[in-house]
Amino acid sequence: MKRNKAKEKKIVRERIEILFSEAAKIFSKNKKRSNRYVEIARKLAMKVNLSMPNIFRRQYCKYCYSYLRPGVNSTVRIRDSKIIIYCKECKKYNRMPLSKKSGKK
Repeated sequence: MKRNKAKEKKIVRERIEILFSEAAKIFSKNKKRSNRYVEIARKLAMKVNLSMPNIFRRQYCKYCYSYLRPGVNSTVRIRDSKIIIYCKECKKYNRMPLSKKSGKK
């Protein structure tokens, strides 16, 4: 039976949204579970060869894969037209360009 890749990617995208919303809800109670939700979302995206949407890419550390909440376990700054996210769990930085297109929405 043939796989419908477009349909699979749509389902996985919806599942990733659900997992990140659940991670946000449970973060204050159980940080390990929210980190596990991020891990599951990443594995689902890799399984169907789907790049993680930018809005979710900024919510987890790309080094230790922990869910990030600004002010609690991460610091967010803007410098030289870059968003700099510092993870307090693993002490690493994520730098992402701040494009002019994203500010016009």
